[in-house]
Amino acid sequence: MIRIIIDNQPLVVPEGTTILEAAHSLGIDIPTLCHRDGIHSTPATSCLACLVKVQGKMVPACATQAADQMVVESETEEIRALRRTSLELLLSDHAGDCFAPCQFACPAGMDIPQMLRFLTAGDFFSAIQVVKQRIALPTTLGRVCPRPCEKICRRKDIDAPVAICQLKRYVADCDLGSSHPFVPEIAPATGKRVVILGAGLTGLAAAYSLCVFGHEVVILEKESFAGGRLRNWDEDTLPKDVLDAEIDAILSLPISIALGNPFEWNSREYWDELHDNFDAIFLATGPISEQDAAGLGLPRGKTGIAVVPGTYQVISTPDFPYDNVFAGGTIVRGPKAMVVRSVADGREAADVIDRFLAESVVEPIVSPFSVRIKKLKKEELDEMAPSGKLIPREEPIDAGTDDFTPDEAANQAARCLHCDCRGREKCRLLRYSQMYGAQTERFREDNTASLKIQRSGDILYEPGKCIKCGLCVSMTQTAMQERKQLLGLSFVGRGFDVKIGVPFDGTLQDALDQVAHQCVEACPTAALMIND
Repeated sequence: MIRIIIDNQPLVVPEGTTILEAAHSLGIDIPTLCHRDGIHSTPATSCLACLVKVQGKMVPACATQAADQMVVESETEEIRALRRTSLELLLSDHAGDCFAPCQFACPAGMDIPQMLRFLTAGDFFSAIQVVKQRIALPTTLGRVCPRPCEKICRRKDIDAPVAICQLKRYVADCDLGSSHPFVPEIAPATGKRVVILGAGLTGLAAAYSLCVFGHEVVILEKESFAGGRLRNWDEDTLPKDVLDAEIDAILSLPISIALGNPFEWNSREYWDELHDNFDAIFLATGPISEQDAAGLGLPRGKTGIAVVPGTYQVISTPDFPYDNVFAGGTIVRGPKAMVVRSVADGREAADVIDRFLAESVVEPIVSPFSVRIKKLKKEELDEMAPSGKLIPREEPIDAGTDDFTPDEAANQAARCLHCDCRGREKCRLLRYSQMYGAQTERFREDNTASLKIQRSGDILYEPGKCIKCGLCVSMTQTAMQERKQLLGLSFVGRGFDVKIGVPFDGTLQDALDQVAHQCVEACPTAALMIND
């Protein structure tokens, strides 16, 4: 047995133990991409994400054995910077989107490809769950949203964009009109109270999420009805019975609402009472006049009252000395804000308020880490085209609730090219890049790898995502030796041109054969994925 110290933590380990193994036994997460226990007979040390410092020298933790009295540093800023650089070098040649362009274009951040996959499979319950995670009023938005997601849909460069908004509306209509519409699971009560001023798009969206988070929610609305500017749409575009049904579904949750309750903007007693009776206040009233804002002591921005960027927290002033007030929607963005943006404000503000209530901190909303490839060339679109059903877009003219049949909806959803990465939940490159604050564009050049997709049964292989770690090579070679598999993967080429390939003109299916799913599980960058 030998004694070592890692990050000031003493440890006794058997001889032959690597620094990586010792660190993991202490619960220290040293990143690894090219290493997986029990796969490589000799460590590859190609990714250099596991660098640590020993006696003034940087060494790979996966390949360095612990020695008696060794002192290891693994979490200094110097080491973090080197790991970050290693990750950025890998990202510089990474051809693939973590999240689909349509999801980034949706202000609410709805996971559109996942919804479409569920619709293609006929799983309407799972589809509405995906929708309701980000959008509380999908039936309504399906009729009035300006469809920013479709403007960036890559399918439009082949023939026409996927009918995303229509399909979202369809699944929401089906759910709302069913005998057992979706009801979200509500977290245990937190004991925290939130008051929302305004029952329009933003207020209702915030109320829905805050209620789901387990908070007691009270809405105050000056009008005798809920819905705000949604009431301004014509009956043909947004039937009142549809709007009422969706609002009723939200208010059927444990949410209290008081209609006909005017806001006393200029009364200090009114605000003191709200502050004393509620743990957080959310302003979703729609635009307010400069006079009301000035009388309340609220600072104004270009389009409405000013909030701390990214947090929805209203900036406090000597005349408005409250730190638990948040605001979103047109009161901040002005009357021309997109309806889907107003819904997104309610959802995101609820996230900020939830953390504020739990931890007394206000943190900005951060976009998820994602590699984003730019506009695809024709040959890259040709690679992606088989991922979607090659049928034309069909969007019914009627605005009824049964405009698609289930088969038609499934077919239209199947037109999606699935630009997102279906392996991102297990992608270690994404996980560690986010953890270390890697910049995706730091070393990227115009000659980065192009998007290519190889299909083999239910397996997808994207060479542009591969970091040549060799894990799949070792696994298939082992299968050849131990399971009598006839063919495996190997390294093809030399230097910067090396790639993972199949020798003797074999197919990917031949090479993966008995260990296909194990290789998918081991792949650190989701270059190998299940084609579900």
